[in-house]
Amino acid sequence: MTMIPKSHRVLRGLGVGTPLVALLLANTACGPVDGALELQEPTTQAQELESTNGETLNGLAFNGLAFNGLAFNGLAFNGLNSLAFSSWFEQAPSQATLVMKYITACAVPAGETRTYQGDNGSTYIWKGALGLTPNWASGMPATVTEQQLLSACLAAHVNKYGRKVAISLQGKKADGQPIPTPPTELQEFGQREGCFFGNLFTQEGVFSGHDARPLAWNESSVRVCALGQSKGKVCEPITQVGSCAANCTPDPTNTYYTHCTHNGITYAALTTRIHPQDIYRCGDGTCQFTESCGLGITTRSCALDCGLCLF
Repeated sequence: MTMIPKSHRVLRGLGVGTPLVALLLANTACGPVDGALELQEPTTQAQELESTNGETLNGLAFNGLAFNGLAFNGLAFNGLNSLAFSSWFEQAPSQATLVMKYITACAVPAGETRTYQGDNGSTYIWKGALGLTPNWASGMPATVTEQQLLSACLAAHVNKYGRKVAISLQGKKADGQPIPTPPTELQEFGQREGCFFGNLFTQEGVFSGHDARPLAWNESSVRVCALGQSKGKVCEPITQVGSCAANCTPDPTNTYYTHCTHNGITYAALTTRIHPQDIYRCGDGTCQFTESCGLGITTRSCALDCGLCLF
């Protein structure tokens, strides 16, 4: 196991047995771009989050992480060259490299990478983007705020169906600096969506709230766990807590939430926005994969878009 030097620094601060990876790897498969890599011949695998322009831009990125990535059971970040990290990674390299793609993009600044050489001879390179956790990214133990922000960032990049949907991520980094966001991004991503917070490092859980009215009976979305319509345990390990406004403190501009409180604990939070067209409506003329045929006008029985069921 080797580290490529230069700007490729060691990530530290995660203890053994933290549940950070299981939120990112569970119930659903990811889409084509985010799917598992087939590792055969020794090679170099470089991964990054994509924006609509093909590269990571501020808080703008595609989500598509499946739920089982949100439990990092066995992951220890005492460094990429540590035996603990190698033990976790080599159990399932194709899944682990996808998780590391999101971890690195959330934690590490743009322009930096993290590199790991696997036991099979493949070299994995993950690119930074948001730089939410400067201490942890530079090799120091993660502060509580950094633990919370990384947990929130990972949760924000998960969706129920593992499908790629562009999101705009708003909030402050652990050093108090806001995630840079041009006005055009706020205009393009005009649909307020949700807030995310919690701490996967301490097994306190991870939570989401809706930052707009919950989805109506004739609406559906890939982002259902942020938009407040799901029932039962379909969004586990994310727990829905109701509206962001009832649980969180907004920044002075009311663009995003700085902190959210649940079960008496206050967490650093991140806020998301999406394109308005990523909320689907029965009757909009397109039969979405979140809709079904039938006789009604609801998402589960949408004759207007999906027609009648033939059998």
